[in-house]
Amino acid sequence: MSKNIAFVASRSADAENALAALAAKYPTVEPAEADVVVALGGDGYMLEAIHRHMQLGIPIYGMNRGTVGFLLNEFSEDELLERLQNAEEETLRPLRMRVTTDSGVQQDAYGFNEVSLLRQTRQAANLRVAIDGKVRIDCLTCDGCLVATPAGSTAYNLSAQGPILPIGSDVLALTPISAFRPRRWRGAVLRQDAHIHLTVLDHYKRPVSAVADAHEVRNVAEVEICVDPDKEVTLLFDPNHNLEERILNEQFIP
Repeated sequence: MSKNIAFVASRSADAENALAALAAKYPTVEPAEADVVVALGGDGYMLEAIHRHMQLGIPIYGMNRGTVGFLLNEFSEDELLERLQNAEEETLRPLRMRVTTDSGVQQDAYGFNEVSLLRQTRQAANLRVAIDGKVRIDCLTCDGCLVATPAGSTAYNLSAQGPILPIGSDVLALTPISAFRPRRWRGAVLRQDAHIHLTVLDHYKRPVSAVADAHEVRNVAEVEICVDPDKEVTLLFDPNHNLEERILNEQFIP
């Protein structure tokens, strides 16, 4: 691997201190000139770095200067070049969220973790759920609903009692959030090439927002969700703690 490294960091004190220490120890270039981006921060910042730099087509190696650090490696100033040389690659493809608002405006956004629909007011949302053009639920009354990738299945999806998906399993999780009707519906596991269409019923009375990672669109009327096969990002992980192992470990945490 070439040694042209771009360091980027969140605004936290820990991340900025790490950035200063690494920049003093290793040569650094701007992301547009780099062969690898080293991101310093937490999981939220790692997702931000992915969205900001994925168009460069270069791998991203994260080091944890946040809290959980699920998408990041352990931080160390030492032997960075060797760690980059020995790192294992994991390719992630995002969900594309195509939103139509209640005023007819269309927007696209991308989520590497999940796309979620959430009620905006005290009233529950009413959603129609269609998969590949076939209506599966006429009216899902809920606080919301989300579609998660395997990489994002241990995040919001897990908190909503959705399934943990093995990395590379080529499936998606469709998970309701506090579903009231149908009362016993707990979600579904779908093929990665599924096209999911969520229609907001009564959207003027019961407004709903749609969120792809950190990008939010309010007052939506319908949302189409699918994996975009033309967009991808490569993440780098230390061999002893790769993403596949982390997701597997999550299934055995008491």
